[in-house]
Amino acid sequence: MWLNLQLFGFRALWSPYFLLFVIAVGVTYFLITGPLRHKFGNHDNPTAKQQSFFYIGLILLYIVKGSPIDLLTHITLTAHMIQMAIYLIVFPILMIKGIPTWVWKRVLLKPIIKPLMKVLTFPLISILLFNALFSLYHLPFIFNLTKASPFVHTSFHLVLLLFGFLVWFPIMSPIKEWQISHPLGKIFYIFGNSVLITPACVLIIFADVPLFAAYSSSGAWIQALALCVPSDILTGLTSSFQISGPEMFSSMSTLEDQQLGGIIMKIMQEIIYGVILAKVFYAWFSPETLKIDPLPKTVINTNDVN
Repeated sequence: MWLNLQLFGFRALWSPYFLLFVIAVGVTYFLITGPLRHKFGNHDNPTAKQQSFFYIGLILLYIVKGSPIDLLTHITLTAHMIQMAIYLIVFPILMIKGIPTWVWKRVLLKPIIKPLMKVLTFPLISILLFNALFSLYHLPFIFNLTKASPFVHTSFHLVLLLFGFLVWFPIMSPIKEWQISHPLGKIFYIFGNSVLITPACVLIIFADVPLFAAYSSSGAWIQALALCVPSDILTGLTSSFQISGPEMFSSMSTLEDQQLGGIIMKIMQEIIYGVILAKVFYAWFSPETLKIDPLPKTVINTNDVN
């Protein structure tokens, strides 16, 4: 498959402009949290752990949106689902953990943004918005529409990413008052997230026919490839090599690829949610939280009085 993908050229495979964007974001983070942080107040440097989270997040972002994986998402649904799991679930977690709290507060506590965020991060609203939008996105009509228009595709992905951030705020918001206070509430929230995302995966896994024209119809597939392949290269390929569908680049049938994509999305989602759930359990039942505070020294021992 790799040799076949080389046909699409360097720009389609490695997205150099997107790479420059990712590098610019990394440099901006370094400057704001490092040499220029004192311009925003007397703040400490981010910890090594925070920096690791942030830069790993940027690397993953480039891998799924700028490397050959992004091209593969227009060829196989399996690659698309891997991209969605990392882009919408893993990447927001790493960014939330990697950006210092003082940066979040300067952005989110603005007079206009704060009341809106308080509504959008309300647990029931954030969980329903994210999962409803994710499910709508994978309805065949809407999915094919996003594959047919660069503007719709980019817009939908950005809105999904926004709600991918918001859905984690009730669990790990850097602003503590926006978090669910009790660990049991967080557990129910994570469980609810896992349940609500299931229908979209089930629809894809158990469908007995290919659902998405972007992977099964040659015309729609070529149109989807145009999202990341320069038009001159794509025109040359369609005329010279007569590429007609994803089966030229995959040993799986369209239906097998569709089923595998749904399975991978569900498994990756369960693993990620399982790790977060384990961390919530550990924080709840850690030795520090189970310690019983000693009686204050001011309490008088009644036995001594007697």
